[in-house]
Amino acid sequence: MKGYRIFWGAIFIAAALLSFACAPQAAGMQDGYYMAEAAAFDLHGWKEFVAIYVSNNKIITVEYNAKNASGFIKSWDTEYMRVMNQSDGNYPNKYTRHYSARLLEMQDPGNIYAVSGATHSHASFQLLAKAAIAQAQAGDKQVAFVDLSGAATQKSKG
Repeated sequence: MKGYRIFWGAIFIAAALLSFACAPQAAGMQDGYYMAEAAAFDLHGWKEFVAIYVSNNKIITVEYNAKNASGFIKSWDTEYMRVMNQSDGNYPNKYTRHYSARLLEMQDPGNIYAVSGATHSHASFQLLAKAAIAQAQAGDKQVAFVDLSGAATQKSKG
């Protein structure tokens, strides 16, 4: 009788361990490069994008920027930078680096606050970063195209 209990106890423990080993793990990010970009150019001719590199379930690099139809990068536009800095106290080369650095630090775009003069870009950044992270969780290396038309109305922290 005692051997019977030990046998079934061992079977129960083995089954429990096997079920834990085969249970699906929490959705982690798979290693690789992932990108999300706006589905369309905005009214000013820019298409924002976020590119991330993931290693060991951690975002290692982030690039957030925008490009025009010819591929020119928004943060390289010095005239636009001067105009924005004078009117808003901010400019693309400054806020894109800020949002990228915060994503590296926080690893969660939902915990990143908007900076003054770049609240619309903050909403777009959050949508794009979340899409890139979803691609990393799925291991999908295709570019995710994100509708940013409602980004201006998305409530931003800060």
